[in-house]
Amino acid sequence: MKKLICALVALIGITVQAKVTLPQFFSDNMVLQQQSECNIWGKADANKDVIIITSWDNEEYVAKADSKGDFKVKVKTPKAGGPYYIAFSDGSEMLELNNILIGEVWICSGQSNMEMQMKGFKQQPVEGTTEELLRCKDANLRLFTVKRHVSLTPEWDVIGLWNEANSASVRDFSATAYYFGRALRQTLDVPVGLICTSWGGSACEAWMAPEWLKAFPKVNQHVTEEDMKKLQQRCPTALYFGQLKPLIGYAIKGAIWYQGEDNVPRYDFYAELLKTMVEGWRNDWKQGDFPFYYCQIAPYDYSLIEWKDSQYLREQQLKAESMISNARMAVLMDAGLEYGIHPRKKRQAGERLAILALSNTYDIKGLPEFATYKEVEFKNDTAVVSFDRSKEWVYFEHGTTSKNFEVAGADKKFYPATKVWVSRNRVYVVCDEVKKPVAVRYAFKDWVEGDLMHDGLPVSSFRTDNW
Repeated sequence: MKKLICALVALIGITVQAKVTLPQFFSDNMVLQQQSECNIWGKADANKDVIIITSWDNEEYVAKADSKGDFKVKVKTPKAGGPYYIAFSDGSEMLELNNILIGEVWICSGQSNMEMQMKGFKQQPVEGTTEELLRCKDANLRLFTVKRHVSLTPEWDVIGLWNEANSASVRDFSATAYYFGRALRQTLDVPVGLICTSWGGSACEAWMAPEWLKAFPKVNQHVTEEDMKKLQQRCPTALYFGQLKPLIGYAIKGAIWYQGEDNVPRYDFYAELLKTMVEGWRNDWKQGDFPFYYCQIAPYDYSLIEWKDSQYLREQQLKAESMISNARMAVLMDAGLEYGIHPRKKRQAGERLAILALSNTYDIKGLPEFATYKEVEFKNDTAVVSFDRSKEWVYFEHGTTSKNFEVAGADKKFYPATKVWVSRNRVYVVCDEVKKPVAVRYAFKDWVEGDLMHDGLPVSSFRTDNW
């Protein structure tokens, strides 16, 4: 390879002196999306040619740097495999990237529950970490974590490093993302690359470009450097420019997202906000409507941080699923923590995201499905609730009934249901206090242990009213 490049350089007559530099995510150990035209970009001497050779096909590409020294090239990738290497030459020095795999690449983003490393936070462990670190070694699973950074102008690069999965790298990587990637590896049997760009406490607005936010008058449209210093990861646009923009263009299969907790006090427009963010990402990436799978925030007693009504944010997340094309939501009603906003059950979060990806993106058959509320019919004193996506029976996790249903009459006062039972994919609800029910709610509160299930997966909290 090196001799071939030197010969090509001599033939073309390149005499530049600048060294080729690349963003940090183009480096040893990276994963490129299989069977794609993958963008690779970097910097060299202005107006000069850069030779790129890919070892999987010995194809030669010549990219011309512009007047600022920026160059960009598309390289064709084969079916999954590797390891391979890519060589770059500017005519004076050669840069070689080694141990490259071709496989499936996913962006993993959000706030603390995506960022939460396998080792956990202080006094907040992740369930099953010890056992997982003993068996996580996998040279075909590659991990890249973007270092926290805010900016109000587009950054060109991030700080991070590609690592093979092992006890050291997995310990410091997103637990949710890791479990997602592990499930893909085991099922698809191809290399998987995960790029995690997240920040605890980040607002959805922080991951959006300024022009996308113009549709939301409640969002500050005139952000200053002082605002950014004060708000950090909650500052509108600051993470879009600082942690996402540099990655845009890196060929991916799709994205996973675990965010929403910071938007609980602003729940009323979250569905439209998330829709706008996803459409903006897709428009920037220019890969069509790539898959977008996200976690519904888990139940938690928000009064502990003087907030309330997170059930309305969960409702907005459920609503967003029907508003965004090629997007699905993983429900976590049974995986929350009453006294902690960082649930320990990250395996459930990651694997449920993987179920969505494997079923909907990779067309793997036989996997379970998240049932969703469809409609309610009132028959005298009984509310009959039915569900979509419910090929199997719905059931209660801890017995034959549930204490998570409430019923209201025309006075809009809710009372706990006194009798609840299941028949096939319908739930029947009766309340002695309400002889003529007009509304039913299930698990519609901050903290609740969700117990309505379908095919081994929880059903989202819901309400039949819009009061």
